[in-house]
Amino acid sequence: MQLTQLNHECLLQLFSFLDKDSRRSLSLTCQKLREVFLDPCLWTLLHFSSPCQLTRDNFVLGPCLRYLTVCWYSSRVLQVCNIEDWLKSSFQKDICSKHESRVSTFLTHVCRMCPNLLWLTLSGCGHITDQDVISVLQSCRKLRRLHLENCVRITDCSLEGAVARGDSLEEVTVDFCRNITQAGLQAVREMRPGIQLSAERSADMIPDSKPEERVPLRRTLQKVLQFS
Repeated sequence: MQLTQLNHECLLQLFSFLDKDSRRSLSLTCQKLREVFLDPCLWTLLHFSSPCQLTRDNFVLGPCLRYLTVCWYSSRVLQVCNIEDWLKSSFQKDICSKHESRVSTFLTHVCRMCPNLLWLTLSGCGHITDQDVISVLQSCRKLRRLHLENCVRITDCSLEGAVARGDSLEEVTVDFCRNITQAGLQAVREMRPGIQLSAERSADMIPDSKPEERVPLRRTLQKVLQFS
């Protein structure tokens, strides 16, 4: 019996044991297997370990997607992406310009094509903004779990969006997000006590500052050096 003699349901089951690249390779062999690859029912879970994987053609976004994870554990995140924009050198800005919009663009597609998403995990995504998170909450109204980790541009606005838009949210995690405050966390606890909220280290970290906020300190240091 040949592989292509199996019915569509059996082929879906077979494909489910393969990774994204293997699914795509198999789909290139014939039209029947290509149809299986393109079936949204095959793609209920997606995991990506770097932004560059989001632009490949080895997966399909669709209404059957339930669980989505984008995790980027890289030294580049800590050394470049997590630095405040006004402190970055030209070289660092050039590095970021090559990938800074990838996750946001991908999430735009998710908002349009994946209304039944239940779980979303974004870790090490240093360039996503509050608007990206709020857009997901507005479009994926069944979202139950939102996990944000080491996303430095995320602020209390995302928490406000979770309260206002996350009707189905049961769990919100904002670990190591340095621009989250205790006030923002307390507002969630008061307004949505049913949400299980976790914020490891977030409100205890040093938040971003604007250039003008450091001017007095710089002047003070200059004076110390002048008179020392």
